[in-house]
Amino acid sequence: MFTEDFKAEPFWWEAAPRPRLPAAALPAEADVLVIGSGYTGLHAALQTARGGRSTVVLDAEAAGWGCSSRNGGQISTSIKPKYDALAARYGADKAYAILREGHDALAWTGDFLAAEGLDCDFRVCGRFHAAHNPAQYEKLGRALSREPKGLESDGRLVPRAEQRSELGTDAYHGGIVYPRHAVLDPGRYHLGLLGLVQAAGATVVSHCPAEGIRREGEGFEVATPLGTIRAREVVVATNGYTGSLTPWQRRRVIPIGSYIIATEPLAPGLMDRLMPRDRVVGDSRKVVYYYRASPDRQRILFGGRVSFSETDPRVSGPRLHAAMTRIFPELAETRISHSWVGFVAYTFDELAHVGRQDGLHYAMGYCGSGVSMAGYLGMRVGQQVLGLAEGRTAFDGLAFDTRPLYRGNPWFLAPSVAFYRWRDRLNL
Repeated sequence: MFTEDFKAEPFWWEAAPRPRLPAAALPAEADVLVIGSGYTGLHAALQTARGGRSTVVLDAEAAGWGCSSRNGGQISTSIKPKYDALAARYGADKAYAILREGHDALAWTGDFLAAEGLDCDFRVCGRFHAAHNPAQYEKLGRALSREPKGLESDGRLVPRAEQRSELGTDAYHGGIVYPRHAVLDPGRYHLGLLGLVQAAGATVVSHCPAEGIRREGEGFEVATPLGTIRAREVVVATNGYTGSLTPWQRRRVIPIGSYIIATEPLAPGLMDRLMPRDRVVGDSRKVVYYYRASPDRQRILFGGRVSFSETDPRVSGPRLHAAMTRIFPELAETRISHSWVGFVAYTFDELAHVGRQDGLHYAMGYCGSGVSMAGYLGMRVGQQVLGLAEGRTAFDGLAFDTRPLYRGNPWFLAPSVAFYRWRDRLNL
């Protein structure tokens, strides 16, 4: 099942190892303190540092150790609820504005990478969203026909009879191609972004968890193992790793493990049969699988939610392998070279949230689609810290709800996932 050189860590770390930042003394004070060095935190820090604010970024682990270097690198419009559901909840104008943010985040990511010259294998390759049963194919068609003007995806239905032009399997019942969706190498993206933040003058301190936050006058004092730092503004950018430091945010995000494997290099020609268009792929299951070719098209990176809580990657890896071979039987003898897990943050309304609570700025809750939205909202939070009008978003002012008895331990996750897996097996 595993190669001789198997690693229980992200495949992306081969080309982009987690940086070993030089030891640095923690400054006594800063204008802006950012907690978390993933996409959200670094983009917020980039804005504030370039805006002339002294900025410090803390991380409990190596910079980018969390899901920013552990995701699949797939980039979509990020918003899970459809227009009709959002309109019923917030009204037509607000629904449109929220969905527009998703389109803007996708476009902004490509523009940002081009403007900054970051080389991270970014490509607009399109997504094939596969229907796991006939009813889901019909649902995809209905949704495509009802896209509001100005929010068109340019999607194209692919019936099952033509499916192999997109994906070398008969396991699905057709699907839809979203041509604007994109892909990148998340590890290289993070390292490039980290370099921009450091070049802008921000201080990034790794292996230095924030252990306590206390209001002090017009700012905050934040305790760490390296001492206390005073900051006028604090940005919480912890997403799926939000903990007891910020209990209000912790009650509002649900950490969910997202598991990925990388295969060993495939036999020559096999990738061209399995993934001829080099798209990123996801399916219509509620408990979703997502996969893609590696940037060099030598391996398949296959991800999904195969456990209720964190497990040994040697346990989750074979589960993903079994799911992969149900889709691609040709891969039954293909071994696993890497297996890993990262934590995403879901919210109870399936929307990202950005705002300020008790004086702390935050952005989080990307619901498993954060490669574009995390950076985009991090950038907007940075603009809000600077007091810029362009920092306003359609997420501002949305109620960030929790549930009774929830304190950050998702005790309800196991029965919920079991229910959705049962539902995914039905022709609904």
